[in-house]
Order: sequence, then C-alpha cells, then structure tokens
Amino acid sequence: MHNTVVIAVVDDDEAIRSALGSLLRASGYRVQTYCSARAFLESTDLDQVHCLISDIQMPGLSGPQLHETLHAQGWRIPVIFVSAHPGAMPTRTPDVIACLPKPFQPEDLLRHIKQALNKTPPV
Repeated sequence: MHNTVVIAVVDDDEAIRSALGSLLRASGYRVQTYCSARAFLESTDLDQVHCLISDIQMPGLSGPQLHETLHAQGWRIPVIFVSAHPGAMPTRTPDVIACLPKPFQPEDLLRHIKQALNKTPPV
C-alpha cells in the first residue's frame, strides 16, 4: 500500500473534497484536504505532500496561482489540476502532471497520481 504517501486535495467544493478523499484513502493513500489555496499555503503540511490535486477556479487564489506561489517559494510538488471549466486549463509545466476535466474517471486520476509519484522521492 501507499500509506506513507500524502496526497493534498484543494477544492472549494466540499462534496468533491469528500469524494476525492474517500477514493484516495480507499486506494491506500494518506489524504489531507483543504477548502482553499490559502488554507493549504498556511498549513504546516507542505513538506509532507507528495502530490497536489487542485481545482482550477476557486475563490481567492486559483489553482494556477497556488501552483505559482508554491513554485516561487521553492516547492516542487507535482500538481494534478481538475476543473469543471475545460477552457480554464492551464499550460502544462514539468510540475503539472495533468489537467483533468470534471467529471473524470477515478482510474485516470489514479494513473496520473502514479505518474506524479514517480517524479517525487519519498519523504
């Protein structure tokens, strides 16, 4: 199992956070959920996160702005963006593993998480 791997989920929609948390826990991952980009940035958990799943459009900081902020602070956490607005998908960079339109298939997300984890050494 992956029980030492931490996946962070940042989404302003509580139902999405809950559903993703359940899926990822059932797949053996440790999960930390956040209702906003600011809540994630203010947490003390950044050094434990192996992969970030972030909504693109959120109040306050957007997913891409969160990614830019993390990058500017020196964090290189692989990101999987999800969005109900396909036209809002950001440009891919080495840290951006995928941009999945909602709804997406769970197996697609899990495949991209494995890809992200291959880019990050375990903590």
